[in-house]
Amino acid sequence: MKKLLLFLFSFVFFSCEESNTSPCISDVLDGRVCIEVYEPVCGCNDKTYSNSCYAQSAGILSWTEGECSG
Repeated sequence: MKKLLLFLFSFVFFSCEESNTSPCISDVLDGRVCIEVYEPVCGCNDKTYSNSCYAQSAGILSWTEGECSG
């Protein structure tokens, strides 16, 4: 019985772990080489990147066209 309770407690404890990663930023950086063309995009982290290639190389998964406001 104690083993069952320990197992259930462990299961509940580890299944409630909160993720600290942002859904718009990938931990995997691909190291791509980007060309120097200024077509700004606003990353989901509210940072302006020179173009979408630079945003992707920084791990940004979504962005909008144009500079970030503010």
